[in-house]
Amino acid sequence: MKIHPLRAYTSAEALPREEQLAWRIAEVAADPVEVAPEVAEMIINRVIDNAAVAAASLRRAPIVAARGQAEAHPVGPASGGTGATVFGIEGRFSPEWAAYANGVAVRELDYHDTFLAAEYSHPGDNIPPILAVAQHAGADGAALVRGIATGYEIQVDLVRAISLHAHKIDHVAHLGPSAAAGIGTLLGLPVETVYQAIGQALHTTTATRQSRKGQISTWKASAPAFAGKMAIEAVDRAMRGQTSPSPIWEGEDGVIAWLLDGPEGRYEVPLPEPGEAKRGILDTYTKEHSAEYQAQAWIDLARSLGARYPELRDPANVASIVLATSHHTHVVIGSGANDPQKYDPTASRETLDHSVPYIFTVALQDGAWEHSTSYAPDRAARPDTVSLWHKVTTVEDPEWTRRYHSKDLSEKAFGGRIEIELTDGRRIVDEIAVADAHPLGARPFGHADYAAKFQKLAGPVLDDAEIDRFLALAERLPALTADEVGELTVIATGLPAAPKGLL
Repeated sequence: MKIHPLRAYTSAEALPREEQLAWRIAEVAADPVEVAPEVAEMIINRVIDNAAVAAASLRRAPIVAARGQAEAHPVGPASGGTGATVFGIEGRFSPEWAAYANGVAVRELDYHDTFLAAEYSHPGDNIPPILAVAQHAGADGAALVRGIATGYEIQVDLVRAISLHAHKIDHVAHLGPSAAAGIGTLLGLPVETVYQAIGQALHTTTATRQSRKGQISTWKASAPAFAGKMAIEAVDRAMRGQTSPSPIWEGEDGVIAWLLDGPEGRYEVPLPEPGEAKRGILDTYTKEHSAEYQAQAWIDLARSLGARYPELRDPANVASIVLATSHHTHVVIGSGANDPQKYDPTASRETLDHSVPYIFTVALQDGAWEHSTSYAPDRAARPDTVSLWHKVTTVEDPEWTRRYHSKDLSEKAFGGRIEIELTDGRRIVDEIAVADAHPLGARPFGHADYAAKFQKLAGPVLDDAEIDRFLALAERLPALTADEVGELTVIATGLPAAPKGLL
């Protein structure tokens, strides 16, 4: 890897575009390096993972609405391709709207892959826009795999180096550029074109983090889908010869100067050298549970504690539960966020998904975590749950914060230490570093686990033949023909009709 130094420049300073981050990313995208077999295998897993969580969400209101928007935009005769598929339904649709609908379906349950470093991310959000363009443009499986490898690589590299949340900018600002770069690789576009697309994609996808604060709305799932849609539109404009704000990150009125650390900000972005394989996906990890990633390890510890100490499930036996954890966990999904909604039994599913006190309580009492019933209003409102839930708080522990940010993957951690005070005077202390499904966890996810996750989540929605068909297709991903890439979707029956809108 080569470190790209990044800072803001005044307009009077000369910064050749060849030294700009957008150009350097475009060079990585245009590098025709082969995809390593282990990377291709993990891409297969993540395509299956995305389809699993999308299938489980097909009847949920945000997905129904997004699907309706895509249905309003069938591919037209003047289009430059044959259109893209939308999860759940037959037909071909304009690729940017297909990517949007599929992106909402993938993100809705907060149940797919993650990478956490200086910033948060769900790198699997790159797959819907890259797949939609592959289907529309008639690309084969090998090209699709190359595009996805680039999307993951750029997302991971930006997330390693640049914190957005510290300035209350939503993490999808890293997704627009990574998806544009991945599409550039997929289509074999020249550096100049990808450079312009990256600039536009970043410019149109910067937004505040209010979408993940307080009473969290259905936009949480739409935000990354919108970023993918913008990336496709940016590539389209760049291919038509249109240019972008430049330098987009480094300019005097650019992203660094006004949205991030300002004129004094300095960053070091790792990027592959020419000819170096794109392996970023191998540092990412998926979820066993449908909850924000920083809650994954706490769910596993809660299940274990509930089995060993069943008396903890009764709030009458518990005086307090304190989770000592990283700064990120404390202020984003813990009591350090100072969001009263995180303790509100009438809060939205999206809000409860970002409440580790709620998630820990339910996992402790139930000994399990389920993507639907664990968030059900009657489950959240159960009196004994509410009582115990309000005894759970978080605190920041400097050591767990240090481990969260460690560049040494063998000690990087997303859990913490728990201290439980019982009403009889006993004290229980335990800890967990990573989720069981993490590569360094008790039960690391392998290919069989991804397939089982798909079968479990798709089972109530798809028939057995459709499940088998999709898995057989996805498992041959690098060898798929263009026609077979066009079949990389799932069809369901009995889906609700979309509500009427403007378009």
